[in-house]
Amino acid sequence: MKRLMYGTIRPVVGVVMAALLFTACKKDDTVIPQTPVAGLMAFNLAPDKPAVGFALSGNNLANAALGYTNYTGVYLPIFTGTREVRSFDYSTGSTLALATGNFADSNYYSVFLLGANGSYRNVVVKDALDTLKAAAGKAWVRYVNGIADSTTSPAITISANGESVINENAAYGSVSGFAQVSAGAVNTSANNGGSIVVNRTITLEENKIYTVLFTGIPNQTDSAKVVQIKFIQNGTVTP
Repeated sequence: MKRLMYGTIRPVVGVVMAALLFTACKKDDTVIPQTPVAGLMAFNLAPDKPAVGFALSGNNLANAALGYTNYTGVYLPIFTGTREVRSFDYSTGSTLALATGNFADSNYYSVFLLGANGSYRNVVVKDALDTLKAAAGKAWVRYVNGIADSTTSPAITISANGESVINENAAYGSVSGFAQVSAGAVNTSANNGGSIVVNRTITLEENKIYTVLFTGIPNQTDSAKVVQIKFIQNGTVTP
């Protein structure tokens, strides 16, 4: 696997180096050195849930709640195998959504809590970081459509230097694969011709790996819940 260094935007836990990822110990989901483990990054993209926790097979993934648009900041070490992924309201302990993930040794995964108004889902995906190759002047980017609107599939575009690397209609809950894009100014947008029209220019660094988060609720008057675009850095690919 490529060596990865982790960066964060609004992290809940501290930054760790990749060399420590699969030998770290956690209070709840304890990992013993040299025991097969995977890495899991969790995101709260539920606009009306300001404090969310995640648990794997009954063990808490982290010791702090994730606010809306927050994430764990790094890939946290977890035991491998088929495991239940539960998201819950941190203030009440009530379950929001359940999913099952099959986690393989030395692989990386993400779980996104999506939804609003009592209807939520956990989307678990494998992050194929080991397939990404360093390249001069290039970055890697993917998206998740977390906009709480199951009735339409907005057109998602990600482009740089006049070239669209992603241009497709994305159903609610879709997570794309990582695409190589020119580093620097990158244009991102989601548009369904009506209730979803949002765009943002972001700056991506060479050989960094990013996830663009399309999130929010259409036709919202609450500025904290409107449709918006965020992005986070998953790591760095080195030769």
